[in-house]
Amino acid sequence: MAPGPTSLPAFIDITTRLTTSPVVTIASIRGRTRGGGAEIALACDMRFASLQRAIFGQPEVGAGLLPGGGGIERLPLLVGRARALEIVLGSDDFDAATAAKYGWVNRALPDDELDGYVDNLARRIASFDKPALAEAKQLINRRTLPSADDLIQTQDVFLGAFSRPSVQERGARLRRRASEVGPDFEARMGHYLADLGAAGT
Repeated sequence: MAPGPTSLPAFIDITTRLTTSPVVTIASIRGRTRGGGAEIALACDMRFASLQRAIFGQPEVGAGLLPGGGGIERLPLLVGRARALEIVLGSDDFDAATAAKYGWVNRALPDDELDGYVDNLARRIASFDKPALAEAKQLINRRTLPSADDLIQTQDVFLGAFSRPSVQERGARLRRRASEVGPDFEARMGHYLADLGAAGT
Protein backbone atom coordinates (compact mmCIF):
# COMPACT_ATOMS: atom_id res chain seq x y z
CA MET A 1 0.00 0.00 0.00
CA ALA A 2 1.13 3.53 -0.71
CA PRO A 3 2.31 5.68 2.20
CA GLY A 4 -0.34 7.82 3.89
CA PRO A 5 -0.46 11.60 4.40
CA THR A 6 2.33 11.43 7.00
CA SER A 7 4.56 9.67 4.41
CA LEU A 8 4.70 6.68 6.77
CA PRO A 9 3.59 3.18 5.69
CA ALA A 10 -0.21 2.93 5.57
CA PHE A 11 -0.98 1.19 8.90
CA ILE A 12 1.60 3.24 10.80
CA ASP A 13 0.20 6.37 9.13
CA ILE A 14 -3.32 5.57 10.38
CA THR A 15 -2.26 4.89 13.96
CA THR A 16 0.11 7.87 14.03
CA ARG A 17 -2.62 10.21 12.83
CA LEU A 18 -4.96 8.83 15.51
CA THR A 19 -2.45 9.49 18.27
CA THR A 20 -1.35 12.93 17.06
CA SER A 21 -4.71 14.27 15.91
CA PRO A 22 -5.88 17.32 17.87
CA VAL A 23 -9.21 15.58 18.46
CA VAL A 24 -9.70 13.05 21.26
CA THR A 25 -10.25 9.43 20.22
CA ILE A 26 -12.05 6.94 22.46
CA ALA A 27 -12.40 3.22 21.73
CA SER A 28 -15.49 1.51 23.11
CA ILE A 29 -14.67 -2.19 22.98
CA ARG A 30 -17.26 -4.94 22.95
CA GLY A 31 -16.08 -8.25 21.50
CA ARG A 32 -12.77 -9.74 20.42
CA THR A 33 -9.95 -7.21 19.89
CA ARG A 34 -6.79 -8.93 18.79
CA GLY A 35 -3.81 -8.31 16.52
CA GLY A 36 -4.23 -5.29 14.25
CA GLY A 37 -7.59 -4.43 15.81
CA ALA A 38 -5.98 -4.31 19.24
CA GLU A 39 -3.24 -2.11 17.79
CA ILE A 40 -5.81 0.33 16.38
CA ALA A 41 -7.41 0.47 19.84
CA LEU A 42 -3.97 1.08 21.39
CA ALA A 43 -3.56 4.09 19.10
CA CYS A 44 -6.74 5.68 20.47
CA ASP A 45 -6.38 8.12 23.34
CA MET A 46 -8.59 6.09 25.67
CA ARG A 47 -10.08 2.61 25.71
CA PHE A 48 -13.13 1.35 27.60
CA ALA A 49 -14.33 -2.24 27.52
CA SER A 50 -17.33 -4.41 28.25
CA LEU A 51 -16.66 -6.64 31.26
CA GLN A 52 -18.82 -9.39 29.84
CA ARG A 53 -17.97 -9.26 26.15
CA ALA A 54 -14.49 -7.81 25.48
CA ILE A 55 -11.48 -10.07 24.86
CA PHE A 56 -7.99 -8.76 24.14
CA GLY A 57 -4.92 -10.37 22.65
CA GLN A 58 -1.76 -10.00 20.64
CA PRO A 59 -1.58 -13.56 19.21
CA GLU A 60 1.14 -12.96 16.62
CA VAL A 61 4.04 -14.70 18.43
CA GLY A 62 1.85 -17.79 18.79
CA ALA A 63 1.51 -17.72 15.00
CA GLY A 64 5.27 -17.37 14.53
CA LEU A 65 5.21 -13.61 13.95
CA LEU A 66 5.20 -10.54 16.20
CA PRO A 67 2.86 -7.57 16.57
CA GLY A 68 3.80 -5.37 13.62
CA GLY A 69 1.37 -2.46 13.96
CA GLY A 70 2.40 -0.77 17.20
CA GLY A 71 1.66 -3.33 19.90
CA ILE A 72 5.36 -3.84 20.62
CA GLU A 73 5.81 -0.10 21.13
CA ARG A 74 2.52 0.98 22.73
CA LEU A 75 1.79 -1.87 25.15
CA PRO A 76 4.90 -1.39 27.33
CA LEU A 77 4.05 2.31 27.67
CA LEU A 78 0.63 1.38 29.03
CA VAL A 79 1.15 -1.84 30.98
CA GLY A 80 4.89 -1.93 31.73
CA ARG A 81 7.60 -4.18 30.37
CA ALA A 82 6.81 -7.42 32.24
CA ARG A 83 3.11 -7.37 31.44
CA ALA A 84 3.81 -6.43 27.81
CA LEU A 85 6.09 -9.48 27.61
CA GLU A 86 3.36 -11.65 29.15
CA ILE A 87 0.83 -10.37 26.60
CA VAL A 88 3.05 -10.53 23.52
CA LEU A 89 5.10 -13.66 24.24
CA GLY A 90 2.22 -15.58 25.84
CA SER A 91 -0.12 -14.85 22.89
CA ASP A 92 -3.11 -15.63 25.09
CA ASP A 93 -6.51 -14.00 25.41
CA PHE A 94 -7.20 -11.55 28.23
CA ASP A 95 -10.57 -10.62 29.67
CA ALA A 96 -11.58 -7.01 30.15
CA ALA A 97 -11.11 -7.06 33.93
CA THR A 98 -7.48 -8.14 33.53
CA ALA A 99 -6.93 -5.63 30.71
CA ALA A 100 -8.18 -2.85 33.02
CA LYS A 101 -6.05 -4.07 35.93
CA TYR A 102 -2.99 -4.05 33.65
CA GLY A 103 -3.73 -0.58 32.26
CA TRP A 104 -4.39 -1.87 28.74
CA VAL A 105 -7.79 -0.16 28.94
CA ASN A 106 -8.87 2.77 31.06
CA ARG A 107 -11.59 0.75 32.71
CA ALA A 108 -13.88 -2.20 32.18
CA LEU A 109 -17.57 -1.60 32.77
CA PRO A 110 -20.67 -3.78 32.86
CA ASP A 111 -21.86 -4.19 29.29
CA ASP A 112 -25.13 -2.33 29.90
CA GLU A 113 -23.20 0.68 31.28
CA LEU A 114 -20.45 0.89 28.64
CA ASP A 115 -22.21 3.00 26.01
CA GLY A 116 -23.64 5.48 28.50
CA TYR A 117 -20.32 5.95 30.25
CA VAL A 118 -18.35 6.49 27.04
CA ASP A 119 -21.02 8.79 25.62
CA ASN A 120 -21.09 10.92 28.79
CA LEU A 121 -17.30 11.17 28.87
CA ALA A 122 -17.12 12.10 25.18
CA ARG A 123 -19.81 14.77 25.60
CA ARG A 124 -18.05 16.16 28.67
CA ILE A 125 -14.72 16.40 26.84
CA ALA A 126 -16.40 17.86 23.75
CA SER A 127 -17.87 20.67 25.89
CA PHE A 128 -14.39 21.97 26.79
CA ASP A 129 -12.27 24.52 24.95
CA LYS A 130 -10.84 22.88 21.79
CA PRO A 131 -7.41 24.59 21.89
CA ALA A 132 -6.94 23.53 25.53
CA LEU A 133 -7.81 19.92 24.66
CA ALA A 134 -5.47 19.86 21.66
CA GLU A 135 -2.60 21.47 23.56
CA ALA A 136 -2.96 19.17 26.56
CA LYS A 137 -2.99 16.10 24.30
CA GLN A 138 0.02 17.35 22.35
CA LEU A 139 2.04 17.93 25.53
CA ILE A 140 1.11 14.54 27.00
CA ASN A 141 2.12 12.94 23.68
CA ARG A 142 5.69 14.18 24.14
CA ARG A 143 6.45 11.46 26.69
CA THR A 144 3.95 8.76 25.77
CA LEU A 145 4.25 7.98 22.05
CA PRO A 146 6.64 5.64 20.25
CA SER A 147 8.87 7.04 17.54
CA ALA A 148 8.02 6.57 13.88
CA ASP A 149 11.44 4.96 13.39
CA ASP A 150 10.65 2.30 16.00
CA LEU A 151 7.25 1.60 14.44
CA ILE A 152 8.80 1.22 10.97
CA GLN A 153 11.58 -1.06 12.25
CA THR A 154 9.04 -3.35 13.91
CA GLN A 155 6.81 -3.41 10.84
CA ASP A 156 9.80 -4.36 8.67
CA VAL A 157 10.61 -7.29 10.99
CA PHE A 158 6.93 -8.31 11.00
CA LEU A 159 6.69 -8.29 7.19
CA GLY A 160 10.00 -10.09 6.82
CA ALA A 161 8.82 -12.91 9.10
CA PHE A 162 6.29 -14.07 6.49
CA SER A 163 9.13 -15.42 4.35
CA ARG A 164 10.39 -17.78 7.09
CA PRO A 165 9.55 -21.45 6.42
CA SER A 166 8.65 -21.89 10.11
CA VAL A 167 5.97 -19.20 9.81
CA GLN A 168 4.50 -20.81 6.72
CA GLU A 169 4.47 -24.24 8.38
CA ARG A 170 2.89 -22.85 11.58
CA GLY A 171 0.30 -21.00 9.48
CA ALA A 172 -0.69 -24.28 7.83
CA ARG A 173 -1.09 -25.89 11.26
CA LEU A 174 -3.18 -22.90 12.43
CA ARG A 175 -5.50 -23.20 9.43
CA ARG A 176 -5.81 -26.97 9.91
CA ARG A 177 -6.63 -26.58 13.62
CA ALA A 178 -9.14 -23.80 12.88
CA SER A 179 -10.98 -26.04 10.40
CA GLU A 180 -11.02 -28.89 12.94
CA VAL A 181 -12.56 -26.91 15.80
CA GLY A 182 -14.71 -24.47 13.82
CA PRO A 183 -15.98 -21.20 15.35
CA ASP A 184 -14.54 -22.00 18.78
CA PHE A 185 -11.06 -21.38 17.33
CA GLU A 186 -11.82 -17.68 16.91
CA ALA A 187 -13.61 -17.49 20.25
CA ARG A 188 -10.66 -19.06 22.13
CA MET A 189 -7.71 -18.41 19.82
CA GLY A 190 -5.27 -17.92 22.70
CA HIS A 191 -6.02 -21.44 23.94
CA TYR A 192 -5.63 -23.04 20.52
CA LEU A 193 -2.35 -21.30 19.68
CA ALA A 194 -0.70 -23.54 22.30
CA ASP A 195 -2.62 -26.61 21.10
CA LEU A 196 -1.66 -26.97 17.44
CA GLY A 197 -0.14 -30.45 17.57
CA ALA A 198 3.31 -31.37 16.35
CA ALA A 199 4.75 -30.14 13.07
CA GLY A 200 3.97 -32.40 10.16
CA THR A 201 0.88 -33.99 11.77
